[in-house]
Amino acid sequence: MPRNDQVTRQWWLLRKLEGSRGATLQELAASLPADCSCHIRTLRRDLAALEVCFPLYTERVEGQTRWRLMEGYRNVPALAFSATELMALLLTKDLLKPLDGTHIKDSLDAVFNKAVAALPSEGMAYIRQMQGYFSVGPHKIYRDHKETIEQLTRAIAQHRTVQMRYYSASRDATSRRDVDPYHIWYALGALYLVGNCHLRREVRLFAVDRIRSLTITNKPYQMPLGFDLEAYLKDGLVAMRGEPIEVELLFDRQTAAWAKDREWHPSQQVTMLKEGRMKLRLHVADTRELVGWILNIGAGVRVLKPDSLRDKVQEEARLISASD
Repeated sequence: MPRNDQVTRQWWLLRKLEGSRGATLQELAASLPADCSCHIRTLRRDLAALEVCFPLYTERVEGQTRWRLMEGYRNVPALAFSATELMALLLTKDLLKPLDGTHIKDSLDAVFNKAVAALPSEGMAYIRQMQGYFSVGPHKIYRDHKETIEQLTRAIAQHRTVQMRYYSASRDATSRRDVDPYHIWYALGALYLVGNCHLRREVRLFAVDRIRSLTITNKPYQMPLGFDLEAYLKDGLVAMRGEPIEVELLFDRQTAAWAKDREWHPSQQVTMLKEGRMKLRLHVADTRELVGWILNIGAGVRVLKPDSLRDKVQEEARLISASD
């Protein structure tokens, strides 16, 4: 049995045992996701392993044996947070809005609620005042994709291939894909699955919100030994993949004034020029996303290199301005 299967199953068992009533073996078995189901004997071994780290005990209730966590241990012993640390924690709450409706966000909300209860009223008044200074920009909501995220998390932990129906925006079509899921990546308010696509025979990015249905298979996979997740993600400006190119942009004085202090990409090299202008060099993927980003900056930027990118930007601008 793969080690990841056991760890995933034991995590689900602990979630069930955190309830005040505990659970019977049958209730524990029924609470497991279908892809984590196992024999009662395996459950007993899991509980025995958990007993080494957690104070579990059994009791007879209405003729049934219930497993429970020792009273007072269902909550982690109180951490010594200062008032400012609790307030800083609460100020980050809005940053997690894209995960609304997921199990991860539900657990984090419980943490935030406990932090609120621990603060005096004066502290909460200060928090509300500070929240007037900070806000979260556009992002996607994953409330309707909770089950998909849960399944992907289990498939990654178990190293199992998934079958999914995926909508491709560029082709305006839905197709069936077999994918080896490697990682879930959060970028600019959206979640992406990094995985090896059997159809395309290469590692690709899939927008989680465009996965129409998903099933975890019994097919195990191994991530290639030479695959470097960080290296794979670094070339794209945001999410699209393509052939890496060397880009050189020239910003005028007004545009450079706000652009110079931003980190657009890990590869960027900034050179300040006379009269406040700025030259920006990037090593990024050649994609429509790159063209769109340049157009979004506006007339304050010019493409110096390569010529092919300059032509694409000019053509896209022409099509935007063309009348019907």
